Amino acid sequence: MLPRPLTFRQRILWALLALGVLPTAAVLVSWALTIQSGSTAEAMRLAVGTAGTTGRALIETIDTTRLSSLEKRALAEHRVALSTALTRAQQVSAYSAYIGTAATAFLLLLGAIIVYAGARIAGHLSRQLSRPIGELVEWTGYIARREALPTEPPRRGAPEFGVLREALRGMADELESGRERELEAARLRAFREVARRVAHEMKNPLTPMRFAVAQLGATATPAQREALEVLRAESGRLEQLAREFSDYGRLPEGPAAEVDLGELLEELARTSLPPEVTVRCAVAPGTPHVVGHLDPLRRAFSNVLRNAAEAQEGRGEIAVSVAPREDGVEVRVADRGPGIRPSDRERIFQPYVTTKKDGTGLGLALVKQTIEAHGGTVRVEENPGGGAVFHFSLPVASSPSGPGAGGRG
Repeated sequence: MLPRPLTFRQRILWALLALGVLPTAAVLVSWALTIQSGSTAEAMRLAVGTAGTTGRALIETIDTTRLSSLEKRALAEHRVALSTALTRAQQVSAYSAYIGTAATAFLLLLGAIIVYAGARIAGHLSRQLSRPIGELVEWTGYIARREALPTEPPRRGAPEFGVLREALRGMADELESGRERELEAARLRAFREVARRVAHEMKNPLTPMRFAVAQLGATATPAQREALEVLRAESGRLEQLAREFSDYGRLPEGPAAEVDLGELLEELARTSLPPEVTVRCAVAPGTPHVVGHLDPLRRAFSNVLRNAAEAQEGRGEIAVSVAPREDGVEVRVADRGPGIRPSDRERIFQPYVTTKKDGTGLGLALVKQTIEAHGGTVRVEENPGGGAVFHFSLPVASSPSGPGAGGRG
C-alpha cells in the first residue's frame, strides 16, 4: 500500500522546520559535544600530573645527605610547590568538568527549548498559510461550479489573504454578472432576429388585406361595414405589432450626432399627447447634449410619455425634468397614475410583459433597448405623490453600439 502524500500544511511545516529549527539544533548539539570532549582544563591537568609524577621521581633520586641546608630547604619548598600545583590542577579539572557538564546540559536544554518554540512557530505559520490558501482553493471550486461563495467568517490568516478574499469575491460577482449579461444579450439577439423575421412575414399579407378591406368598404352594405370595421381595426393592430417587431430588430442607421434632450422632450410634450394632458417640462440651464440617434430616442421618449398619459386615462399632469448629472444627463418622467407594483418594476422592461389590456408588451422593452444602446440606464420607482417615476441616465459622450429603435406601446 502506497504511503499517503503529505498535505499542503505538512509540507509547509516540514519546510519551515528544515530551514529554521534543524540547523539551530544541530549547531547547539555540536557546540555541546565540543565543550564536553575538548576541555582545556582536562588537558592542563594531565600535563601537570605528568610533570608532577616525573618531578617526584626526580626528587626521590636525590641524596639529601650531601646537600647543604640551603639546598635542602629549596628542595623542600619545591616539593611543597609541586604538591600544591598538582592539587590545584586537580581542583581546576574537577571544576571544569562540572562546568562543562552544566554548560552541556544548558545548551541541550536551550536547544530543546529552541526546537520546541521553532516547531510551535512553524506549526502556527503553516496554519496561517495553509488554511486561507485551502479556503481560497475551495472558493475556486465554488466559482467553477457557479455556486455561491460561503458567507461565514473567513479563516484566520495574514491580512493580505483578506484582500485576496475580497478580490476573489469581487471577481466571482463580476463573472456571474458577465454570464447573466451574456445570456441576456444572447436571448435578446435571438428575440430580435425572430422579431425581424416575424415582422417581415406579417407585413407581406397585411398590405393586400388593407387594400381589400378598403375596396370592400366602397360597396359594402351597412351590415358588412360593421364586419369591415372589425377587420380594419384588427388589421391595424396587426400592422402596429409588425411595426414594433420590425423596430425591435432594427439597428440604428447613419452616424450618431448631438441630441438636445431638453428640446426633444419639449417638442414631444407639445405634439405627441392629447390636449387634456398637461406637461410641465423643466430643463436645467447648462444641460449638455448627448451623442446618439435622434429617431430612436424620439420614439423611446414618445412611448414613455404616451404610457404616462394612458396611465392617467388621457388627462392630468406629467412632470418632466432634464438635468446634468456628473458626466451625463438625467431625464425624469413622473405621472399620477396607479403606479407599478414593486414585483413588476424589473419585469416591465422585458418583452411581452405589459399591464395594459391592449398592450403588446414591446413598448418599454424597446425603450430600454434604445437607452442601453446609447450607453445609458433606465429604472422605475414609485412617485411619492402616487404614480410612477421613470429615470433615464444617458452619458454625454455616448455612441450607440447596438439596436436602438424605439417603439410605441
